[in-house]
Amino acid sequence: MIVFQLNCGTGHTFDIWFRDGATADRQLARKLVECPECGDRKVSKALMAPRISSKGEKVPGQNMAVLAKSMRDQLVEVRKQVEANCDYVGDKFAEEARKIHYGETEARGIFGEASEEQHKELSEEGIDVARIPWLPRDDA
Repeated sequence: MIVFQLNCGTGHTFDIWFRDGATADRQLARKLVECPECGDRKVSKALMAPRISSKGEKVPGQNMAVLAKSMRDQLVEVRKQVEANCDYVGDKFAEEARKIHYGETEARGIFGEASEEQHKELSEEGIDVARIPWLPRDDA
């Protein structure tokens, strides 16, 4: 997984996780990514500085705790955004993803469950899908 900072055409900046850089490029080129604030699909990668470390460099434990909290906070935000902006299709995810990909139903964001085999088949068909680490709710 890789996170990119993105900009929309109206000036909003936001972060999105992708499976890899190639997936990000494909989804951006096909205008499948939209700004969570305004819905603009004219989205591009923002300039980002890479984190380069020397071989064997270790991050101190305190920094790891801060990093872990930041990652958790980002995953909680991803879940909120997905639930607020996408349709839950349950175990019909693979079927709905194919319908959208082949133009049999309206293009929209969806989420749900898919087996490892279904995920592999969708990827082999050229259908962009991503697995998101789904954290349990804290308010349960």
